[in-house]
Amino acid sequence: MRRKHLVVVVVTIFLCWNIMMYYLLVSKNPGKSISFGEKLTWLEADIQHQLNENSGLLEQLRKLRQDAERQAREKTEALRQARQQNVEPVEREVQHKPEVPVESPVRTDDGPLNANSVVLPVLMIACDRVSVSRSLDQLLEYRTSPERFPIIVSQDCGHPATSDVIQKYVTSDNIIHIKQPDLSNIELPWPKKKFSGYYKIARHYKWALNQIFHHFNYSAVIIVEDDLDVSPDFFEYFAATYPILTSDPSLWCVSAWNDNGKGGMVSDEPELLYRADFFPGLGWMMERKLWLEIGPKWPVTFWDDWMRHQDQRKERVCIRPEICRTSTFGQKGVSKGLFFEKHLKYIKLNDKFVPFTKKDLSYLKKEKYDPWFTRQVYNTPEVTVAEVMSGSKKHLKALRVTYITKDQYKSIAKRLGIMDDFKAGVPRVAYRGVTSFTFSGQRIFLAPKSDWSHYDLTWT
Repeated sequence: MRRKHLVVVVVTIFLCWNIMMYYLLVSKNPGKSISFGEKLTWLEADIQHQLNENSGLLEQLRKLRQDAERQAREKTEALRQARQQNVEPVEREVQHKPEVPVESPVRTDDGPLNANSVVLPVLMIACDRVSVSRSLDQLLEYRTSPERFPIIVSQDCGHPATSDVIQKYVTSDNIIHIKQPDLSNIELPWPKKKFSGYYKIARHYKWALNQIFHHFNYSAVIIVEDDLDVSPDFFEYFAATYPILTSDPSLWCVSAWNDNGKGGMVSDEPELLYRADFFPGLGWMMERKLWLEIGPKWPVTFWDDWMRHQDQRKERVCIRPEICRTSTFGQKGVSKGLFFEKHLKYIKLNDKFVPFTKKDLSYLKKEKYDPWFTRQVYNTPEVTVAEVMSGSKKHLKALRVTYITKDQYKSIAKRLGIMDDFKAGVPRVAYRGVTSFTFSGQRIFLAPKSDWSHYDLTWT
């Protein structure tokens, strides 16, 4: 309103001044003859004077406009940051007040964390699957302590039948049920409309993780989805690896998943754990400090591929198992069953309890793991893929197959039955360019040359 008023004032003054100048020109020195040229000179001088004054007024108007725009930008940025943090409290679906979550213990010295006292909430991402009961039943069956492993189900989609199923567990098992409040459709251009489900998933993840870290104030979280089976040692695995995650800055997650974990491609050693450059997902643990880093820049879609990009990963790695601690039964979903029939349905779920909390897992720290891993891989005899497939070297415990180019890797991977794709240049489950798996019961390392130094981001 202030700018509009100033514009009206400027226009009014301009018109009045020119009328007055015209009157002065025609009435000045009535007794004296004034040439037409002199009148034009006076008029030109008066107009120039008025233009100078108008320029000053316009400059003031521009400054006012710039100030208003700056204030609007500051207000918009403040609102954006507030939405990103999204720290508004959520209402628990039960009527009583939720208990204040117990924080993971804070160390007062440099000693190791006690894996038996760590509080690790399980966040289940849910939508419209009434079969969520299958996942919840297993989590409750294998959970050793409700206090150590509180379960929070975050539901999107507003599906009443699924909500009713979850609510039964709120009553019977005191889980927490929170609901994503923004159920609006996401406007997308025509070519992207088919991906709208992925946009909604990313939106839901961001909201749910904000609740975990900003509302419930936990220091870490285990994230699962509503279509996952879990192993008997699921909680044991994450409790034992949490101290390693917190003490090794080169780690940024622990995952229950092995992308090449199909039956026949893993050994019968459920205690084997590895470091992996590839972000696996499908049952994974992260710390609060990581969310504070990546949460403000969380993507609008395809969050898992975004996590795999070097801009986020920053050379950090995950811990992953030889045999999966989760498997998916979600044939139907936003991916339309992508890979399920050909791959996911064959993933082997561990069925043996491994007492990880009683084992020394410090070998997973970078300073110990890297020298051991390098020796193990490059001291292994090098063979061709044909020799692997023929079984002519079956008497050897492990074999190494070398690749140099992207096409070589993909060709070998397809022949040996492992996944052959790359994300941000990283093969699935790879560490330092090496993919480890078994073929006909024999350990195989699909590896680059020993002088390998980094991933090629064009391999994608």
